[in-house]
Amino acid sequence: SALASSSRFGHYYDVSKTMEPEIRLAAKCHSFYPPEHLSQSSNTHSPMLESYSALLKSLQEVINREGFDLTAPMSKSRNILRIGLHSLGSALWGDDLSCHDNPKHRHALTTFLYGLRALMRSSLSVALVTLPSHLIQDRALMGSITRLCDNAIALESFKGSERETNPLYKDYHGLLQVLQVPHLNCLASQLPDHKDLAFKLKRKQFSIERLHLPPDLSETVSRVSRGELAAAPVSACGSGAPGTKHLDF
Repeated sequence: SALASSSRFGHYYDVSKTMEPEIRLAAKCHSFYPPEHLSQSSNTHSPMLESYSALLKSLQEVINREGFDLTAPMSKSRNILRIGLHSLGSALWGDDLSCHDNPKHRHALTTFLYGLRALMRSSLSVALVTLPSHLIQDRALMGSITRLCDNAIALESFKGSERETNPLYKDYHGLLQVLQVPHLNCLASQLPDHKDLAFKLKRKQFSIERLHLPPDLSETVSRVSRGELAAAPVSACGSGAPGTKHLDF
């Protein structure tokens, strides 16, 4: 759980490097465009949106066709299907979860995530899902969505906020919050040692570091040196002259 590890794999990524066009063309990619998969007659009794149902069906077809299903005979060259789903719960998928305080399709996204988890468990697949959490007002629903994920992190940018001009955060560009860590086949997961993480974008790196804030020293606090204390006049209880070492009673 420590941030620093002896293994250097994946810890250093150069964001200035681009992928070769030949590698992109050789990779087999599948895309999903909701208007192309939606039917004319939608099932209004289903707790899941038609776009989410069509997405699950499309993922199931790709898993079965490309040989990622664990129940099918495995070939010698085994690979993993990497799935990226962008802005679930937004209007892009016909979901009003991020548009209204009392959405009509309140449980559509959680129902979809249950189906997605079942697909991931029965196939050689991994999914990365992003959500516009800053637009979803229901905190209880966000907690349910977080618990349905194996890993969950939240990025909070300082851009446009009061922290952007705060001198305490001048070395960072935002915060990284660890919301959920894996707890597969165990009663409780091991919590990370440090939850206060921050990120900053360098010229070639996206760096994640532990958040170290400097001590809050006010500029108005006056500090009196030892020399000033020695030179300060000493008041006597009697009629002695100021600055004498002995008190006259």
